[in-house]
This record gives sequence, C-alpha cells and structure tokens, in this order.
Amino acid sequence: MMTTLERVPCTIVTGFLGAGKTTLLRGLLEKLDGKRLAIIVNEFGDVGIDGEILKGCGIESCPEENIVELANGCICCTVADDFQPAIEQILSRQPRVEHILIETSGLALPKPLVQAFQWPAIKSRVTVDAVIAVADGAALSEGMVSHDMDALAAQRANDEALDHDDPVEEVFEDQIACADLIVLTKGDLLDADGLERAKAHIAEHLPKAAKIVVASHGQIDPAVLIGLGLAVENDIENRHTHHDDEEDHDHDEFDSFVVELGAVSDPEALAQRIAQTAASENVLRIKGFVEISSKPMRLQVQAVGSRVNHYFDRPWAAGEVRRSALVVIGEKGLNREKIEQMLAA
Repeated sequence: MMTTLERVPCTIVTGFLGAGKTTLLRGLLEKLDGKRLAIIVNEFGDVGIDGEILKGCGIESCPEENIVELANGCICCTVADDFQPAIEQILSRQPRVEHILIETSGLALPKPLVQAFQWPAIKSRVTVDAVIAVADGAALSEGMVSHDMDALAAQRANDEALDHDDPVEEVFEDQIACADLIVLTKGDLLDADGLERAKAHIAEHLPKAAKIVVASHGQIDPAVLIGLGLAVENDIENRHTHHDDEEDHDHDEFDSFVVELGAVSDPEALAQRIAQTAASENVLRIKGFVEISSKPMRLQVQAVGSRVNHYFDRPWAAGEVRRSALVVIGEKGLNREKIEQMLAA
C-alpha cells in the first residue's frame, strides 16, 4: 500500500481535435496553483502550439521546465521511445512533482499509453489517476465528432464500395471507451435540446462506470477531475476498443503539415481565409502563431472546422524570431499546395 501512495498520480486528457483539451488544462493550472505540477504535451505536427499556450500561463507551481513537449508523432505510436524518457525527466525535478497532466494529440488512442504504465520501470513510480476524455459538445449536438464532417459522412454513406466505418469515429469511440470521465465542452454554446443530443451521441459508446460533466469556456472544478485515485493501468484490459486485436496502428487516414506565412497586416482577413480554407478543403484543425505587421504582440490562432478564434497572447520576446506558422490537420488527401495558396493569399 505504501508503494501505491508514494507513486505520482497522472491524469491523461484525451479527446478529438479541437475539443478543448488545452483550454481545459490551462484552466486546471490556474485553479491548482500551489500544487506542484508537470505537463506532458503531445503535438501532432511540427510546431509546439499547445505547449506554447500552456507555457504562457505564468503559473509558479508549474514552471516552463516542467512542461515537456513530445513532437515526434502520436504518443500512442511513439510511447516506447518518448514516454519513459519524458517521465524520467519529470520525476528528476526538485522539488518533487505532485501530479502529472498528460495531454494526448487529438489522434491518439489512450489505451496503449495507459498500458505503458504497466512497464516495471514505470509502474513503481507513477500511476494513472484517471483518463479524461474531452468531447466537443457543439459538434456532437449536430451528430459529428468535429465540425465540417457532414460532407465526408454523406459521401461515405452514398458509396457502397467504401468502408462505412469512419476512422475519425473509431478514434473518438476508442477515446470514450477508455475514459473514466467525459468532459463535454462548449456547454455555453448549447441549448437544452443540443445538450441532450450531445450526451446521447456519447452514451452510445460510454462505459457504464463513466460519467459526463459539462464545461463552459473550458472551466471546471479541479476536484471533479483530479485525485480520483483509480489506478487505471490495473483495469485497462477491461476497456474494449476497436484496436484490441491489433499489434499497432498508424494514422495514414490523416494529413498534417505546417504552412509558413510572412507577417500579416489584417487578422480578420486571415481568419476569413482560414474559415474558407477549412470549409472548402475538408480541414479539421488549424492552429498556430502569427506575426502582425506593426504590432508588438503575437497573434494566436485556433480554428476547428470553419470556427476561428484569434487573439494576442503575449509580446514577442527580445531577440525572438517572429515566425508565422500554422499547423494544418485533416483527412488524408489534403491538397497542400492549394491550402498554402489560400492561407497566404
């Protein structure tokens, strides 16, 4: 029993692209200020956007050196190479970290990651406090796991030669199947009927023991998510997913690349180009940082489908390269050249 109590608890936050994982984590950091935290951020793409957002929080109990970014691909595919070194790095910190938050990429399957906590070198030192699945309530209320998927769904439904199991849906279902708690985000955008539709979509794949909680603007009481003490690694084989009979998996059904831009003069015009690009090219997610001409502040851009948010997050640091770069993520077969032209127009 003493070994269990001495292990550092880890909360795994999973969820589809744009569901609100980073917003949720940032809110947790602010409300858990005073608890010594560390974060592992798993990027899908070449620019550490989510890590930069979390590093900008300025929370004293979670300094920048306690935020570890894994940018070599989906964590469930690179777990053997990346996860253990990241844990070792965090556990070497002084003062000792009290809780670790792990944000997976939107494409990650949580089960292989949880299984890594059974490795002898890991099991004696850390434990999975809980798996939290973050789901986009606004999209689910419309019957989708992400916005702008209706055209793809219609095409698949009308072509009997195609496999009707949407790989995006499978990723979503596997994330829900492994979860101890589901956070339904963007509750502020839903009326009562929309909320019920979103919950009904999740309930089709919900483990009996898991509950759904609703968050507005990514805010939720940390007591609901942290300190559950479930030791999920001891129960993970009872959580059944689409990939249980596979030795490994890949993400060939997704494309991801970085679009480099010059300085932009009009943020609103850029937001319109991003929305138009997402709508016409079946892009799931665009995120990044942009230099605005004659402005000392860095513009942060977050887009899910054709919904685009942008704001100035911090001043450019002295000597910092003012790079404008957007990570584009979408279904396999994205027209990179066309997307680059549309975003840079």
